[in-house]
Amino acid sequence: MLFRSLQYSLFISRTLFEGNRITQQIHGNLDAIPENENVDEKNVTERFFGLAGAEVSSYCGDKNEFLGSYHGYGNPEGIVCGDLGDKTSYNENSCGALSCKITLKAGETRTIAFLLGMKPSSEAAEVIRCYENPAPTVAEELEALKADWNSKLDNLKVSTPSPEFDTMINTWNAYNCFMTFIWSRAASFIYCGLRNGYGYRDTVQDIQGIIHLAPEMALEKIRFMLSAQVNNGGGLPLVKFTHTPGKEDTPDDASYVQETGHPAYRADDALWLFPTVYKYISETGNTAFLDEVIPFANKDEATVYEHLKRAVAFSLNHLGPHGMPAGLYADWNDCLRLGANGESSFVALQFYYAMTILKIFAEYKKDTEYVQYLEETQKAFGEKVQELCWDNDRFVRGYTESGERIGEAAAPEANMWLNPQSWAVISGLASPEQGDAALNNVYERLNTKYGAILMDPPYHAHAFDGALAVIYNQGTKENSGIFSQSQGWLILAEALRGHGERAFTYFMENSPAAQNDCAEIRRLEPYCYGQFTEGKASKHFGRSHVHWLTGTASTVMVGCVEGILGMRPDFGGLRIAPSIPADWDQFTIEKDFRGKHLHIVVENPEHVQSGCKALYVNEEKMEDNYIPVEKMTDQTKVRLVMA
Repeated sequence: MLFRSLQYSLFISRTLFEGNRITQQIHGNLDAIPENENVDEKNVTERFFGLAGAEVSSYCGDKNEFLGSYHGYGNPEGIVCGDLGDKTSYNENSCGALSCKITLKAGETRTIAFLLGMKPSSEAAEVIRCYENPAPTVAEELEALKADWNSKLDNLKVSTPSPEFDTMINTWNAYNCFMTFIWSRAASFIYCGLRNGYGYRDTVQDIQGIIHLAPEMALEKIRFMLSAQVNNGGGLPLVKFTHTPGKEDTPDDASYVQETGHPAYRADDALWLFPTVYKYISETGNTAFLDEVIPFANKDEATVYEHLKRAVAFSLNHLGPHGMPAGLYADWNDCLRLGANGESSFVALQFYYAMTILKIFAEYKKDTEYVQYLEETQKAFGEKVQELCWDNDRFVRGYTESGERIGEAAAPEANMWLNPQSWAVISGLASPEQGDAALNNVYERLNTKYGAILMDPPYHAHAFDGALAVIYNQGTKENSGIFSQSQGWLILAEALRGHGERAFTYFMENSPAAQNDCAEIRRLEPYCYGQFTEGKASKHFGRSHVHWLTGTASTVMVGCVEGILGMRPDFGGLRIAPSIPADWDQFTIEKDFRGKHLHIVVENPEHVQSGCKALYVNEEKMEDNYIPVEKMTDQTKVRLVMA
């Protein structure tokens, strides 16, 4: 399929040259039809590579011509010979290359600007004209760019004994969060080029990573994703770029399935809304958002609160034979197809957590009857999950629709899974004893020097029909690879249990900033997360893949900020509950919170991993480790002493 797609792409592409720019056209043969009309939902798309501040001396729009025979990226023929050949492409691999000739007098300097943009040719010309005098324009724009990023990144700054932790939280993890927030999994040079929309679960999760940095940006995207929820409570598996709330087809419609390639609802999509909405309201104090009316994807509209109630109803209306949420098309793991009537423990734990959050919202709204309903439903459901999924020292992964139990200790393969253990703690379902036993099992069975593998042993000879991970080599992706996104949940789970050493260990094992001494093994940029790292069953153990295209930035940010740093806001204020390495004597946090600035100093004189001896706010001692928002001032000094 990938081969066919690349072949197809070859024959819809061509490059043109005009004056000071190369334009690449996709579907250029459709230039005769009006802009507002499409053929097979397609029209001309153009992007450009231009030059400002000098005249173009030669150009090339054909990659093979630019590289030349027996040449490569290290010595392209167009560079070696000094002339790009003035070639364009038609049914070839496109590129954009421009050259210019500049004569400088002694001591003279000159600035030129190369510009790359996704604009039609008519607009590209105007963009390039804005850079006729490049030096002051570029300088001004660079300062504006710095100011824009500082306005986002300065909302949380940490200074800890770990330079790796600081550089990731302060800069690179945050930057990665904004990139995935903007793009979700909508674009990838590795997988599929430009997709036809946003994945529901992916996008809602990505929002979480920037809430503490840019809550208004987060709010806009939360509204968008709520408008992509179907009125039955489920989420659209794929939200089209042309999404029109109130007018969309759904997986119940053959037209949606044909257009998107998604044949059914997924069990987990709408459940990601609960932690995301809760984190936003807790960070901002915007409880009025619960009453904001937002349309559903297909028809009708309702308050945010009602949207979330319908998400709970969706799960309750789609239960498997044991009474846990049905697997439907898939849960988070797309390579684990338990069947439409299979049951996922991961989704069951998400659902349990969702009811906890919705109960907080219901209590705030004084929806007494619904609070009682949730309490009774959650209690009965929790007992059921405990009975069905706890297996001595671990939580199983679920049940196939034929009743086979996946992830039990007696299974010859895949008898220990990562995500149910971390989510049992995050959800609050596991008892402290169960949580510690499950996490100990993870550390002993799944942990490696590059992070925890997704499950063990890999699938090979005993995979059930829905275990699609078996198609991958052992130690790769979902087949016992180190799935980076899951590391964030593991960091958070260990931190919630007060295990600071392990939480930080998991951060360091998978952190790009901590792997500069093994770049030849990792083979990925030192500043961004990859989707997965090859696990111990692979002969390339430690090699990472698929940069940027991952929800890791968000889950690790949440794990580090809420877990290791212990920044846990709620409706009334901020709880500070660090889980750190015992050898950290002290660290500081600069945090903007609801229009106030908090300067937080955490002292650890007894070298513990967690716990609070005393908390002072502007030198006033608090009752515990909680700061009510009314105690905060414009410049709030906070000192927490651990013990």
